[in-house]
Amino acid sequence: MTSRKRTVGKTFGAGLSALALLASVAAPIAAQAQGLSLIRDTEIEEILHRDSDPIYAAAGLDPKTVRILLVGDKELNAFATQGLMMGLNTGLILQTETPNQLKGVIAHETGHLAGAHPLRSDEMMKAGLKPMILTMGLGVLAALAGAPDAGAVLMGNASYFGTLGALGYSREQESRADQAGANFLEATGQSGRGLVEFFDNFRYQEVFDQSRRFAYFRSHPLSSDRIEALRAKVERLPHYDAVDTPDELAEHEIMKAKLEGFINPQTALIKYRETDRSFPARYARSIAYYQMKEPDRALKILDDLIAENEKNPYLWELKGQILFEFNRVAQAEEPQRRSVALKPDAALLRINLGQTLIGLDDPKKIEEGVGELKRALVNEGDNAVAWRLLAQAYDKQGKDGEARLATAEQYFNLGAVQEARVFAMRARELLKKDTPDWRRATDIVLASRPSDQDLKALAKEGLTASNP
Repeated sequence: MTSRKRTVGKTFGAGLSALALLASVAAPIAAQAQGLSLIRDTEIEEILHRDSDPIYAAAGLDPKTVRILLVGDKELNAFATQGLMMGLNTGLILQTETPNQLKGVIAHETGHLAGAHPLRSDEMMKAGLKPMILTMGLGVLAALAGAPDAGAVLMGNASYFGTLGALGYSREQESRADQAGANFLEATGQSGRGLVEFFDNFRYQEVFDQSRRFAYFRSHPLSSDRIEALRAKVERLPHYDAVDTPDELAEHEIMKAKLEGFINPQTALIKYRETDRSFPARYARSIAYYQMKEPDRALKILDDLIAENEKNPYLWELKGQILFEFNRVAQAEEPQRRSVALKPDAALLRINLGQTLIGLDDPKKIEEGVGELKRALVNEGDNAVAWRLLAQAYDKQGKDGEARLATAEQYFNLGAVQEARVFAMRARELLKKDTPDWRRATDIVLASRPSDQDLKALAKEGLTASNP
């Protein structure tokens, strides 16, 4: 996982290395723009979805269609946008004291999604966000990290991040989202107490002027009247006294420890002292040492954790990530294989393994790496990092047409249609006509605003062998 201002082709572990910022896909895959980074981390994403999916379902939304964007930013903030995207800043997660508080914020944002409030915001309309949100490809947001040629794409989409602050809601919409969120939590057998507690913790923000408030309370105006109205609502509900389960509490602490270690390593070493032998504390210290470029200290702690938790795929993923990043590529293979064996459906873990295999420069390993990347793309076909790595593997195999097609796919999923079209046209010249790959390259050209010259070229040779 990676959330520093460096680019790591990873995911924080497959994921947070992304906080390590996409250095290796096993650490989170992150995308940076104007100081912001989007993080991918399988372990954290699973925890967030376990917290969120029942709430989405209670709101009448299909959990599979709601995308959670984990934003690597210390600022306390969260947002909901049209297109069923919900953003949660790492700073907000670290500020929540319990799972119920985080679920309360998620339920509130779900209220905005279910009420289509993003499209009704006057501030958003003035900022021109409505058409941007409606047309923005999620691939542009989800997989920029680790794409070395995506700088222009990032700059082209920087306005998204710059205008997010303009996404504001009226007090009426805030109240409706509060009430809806409380109902969603009640419907799932959970208490709305956490959301009240969260707002109570930041009640003082009401007296600050706009410039001094946290971003969340600039776009979500807070008031004592609003808090008290919400309190009165949730105290009357049957599940007001419901509490977080031990497993939920443990997962919340693990998530916070992992984020702290990746984002604030020095703080993590102070907060999670050597005398603290709990799993979250040791996990945080291992990640912190890794981020502070002390891999041997990190690995020593991690090996002890693995000895106690041999079936934890994320510990193996982190070990592989550390070894890969510190140029111990051959040693990284085995722990990455273990992580995939323990969690075969996790695309990010397979991408990390694929990256390591193609980095070994052994023809058999490269071929296996291609297979791992293709399997990952079955689950995450819009993952630009996987397409970039696949292009590298094909280059090593001398498969020029396939390499250019994979690069076209990478750019297409980044939203860089001009670059996608150029590489797709090159791929068509090198691939055998009327094969599935050749047809896919043609599709990308047609879907990427082709020029008149491109269309003439397609017409001249025929789109397919059987359909001139």
